[in-house]
Amino acid sequence: MSDAFEQCKVRIEIPVAWGDMDAYQHVNNTVYFRYFESARIAFFEKVGINALKENQNIGPILASTQCRFKVPLTYPDQLTVATDIGDIGEDRFNMKFYVLSGNSGRVAAEGEGLIVFYDYNNHCKHLIPDDIREQIQALGNV
Repeated sequence: MSDAFEQCKVRIEIPVAWGDMDAYQHVNNTVYFRYFESARIAFFEKVGINALKENQNIGPILASTQCRFKVPLTYPDQLTVATDIGDIGEDRFNMKFYVLSGNSGRVAAEGEGLIVFYDYNNHCKHLIPDDIREQIQALGNV
C-alpha cells in the first residue's frame, strides 16, 4: 500500500460488480473513472461543495482527468477508493485518486482530476469561496 493512499482522509468502499468487467475478463478502463467520480462526490459532500451548488448555483466542473492502471481488477473484489488534494489555486484544485484492491492489497490505479469552480448562472469561472477553500485544505493534505 502506498504512503499517498495512507494519507487520504476521504475513502469509500466499492464492490467490483460482475458487469464492470469486459471481454478481457478484467475491470474495463472506463469503470475506474466512475470509481474516481464516486470518491470525488464523497469529498464534495464533506467540504460543502454540493450544498454550495444547490444553494448558490456555484460549483465544480471536471476540466480534465487521467488514470494510470497498475494492477488489473477482477470480480469479485472489494475496493477502497481514496482521494486527496494536490495543488489549489484561486478557482481550481487538483484531486488525486487511488484505487486499492482488497484481494491483492495493492493500489490498482492512480489518477488525477482538475476541478474548476464555475458560476452556473453567469456561465463563467468563479473563485473558490473562502469557507470552501478552508474545508478543502482541512480535509486534504494541502
